[in-house]
Amino acid sequence: QVQVVESGGGLVQAGGSLRLSCTVSGLTCDDYSMGWFRQAPGKEREGFSCISASGGKSYYVDSEKGSFTLSRDNDKSTWYPQMNSLKPEDTAMYYCAAGYPTPEQRLQMLGYNYWGQGTQVTVSS
Repeated sequence: QVQVVESGGGLVQAGGSLRLSCTVSGLTCDDYSMGWFRQAPGKEREGFSCISASGGKSYYVDSEKGSFTLSRDNDKSTWYPQMNSLKPEDTAMYYCAAGYPTPEQRLQMLGYNYWGQGTQVTVSS
């Protein structure tokens, strides 16, 4: 059974940083990708980053380049997205997801089969 469990959200002041975590278990094939999505109040869920678990190649939307970084623990089951220079408009529910997206699906929900429960990030001004 595949599980995706995330944590680390919270309240932070504008300009601050947060490190989330996302643990994946139960995947039998290591050639999966991790996607990161967020959903602001009243808006659709949007993808903003994707990384290949095996090759480490990562993709970001332009707005996140430089402010969103990824690290991984030694057993390779937990990912640590680090978000820096947060702005009030970054307030959203953040989700990580695992799957096998095509190149076109890297930042699309339909590319991912397994989803975390989401963690709330609130940035105050």
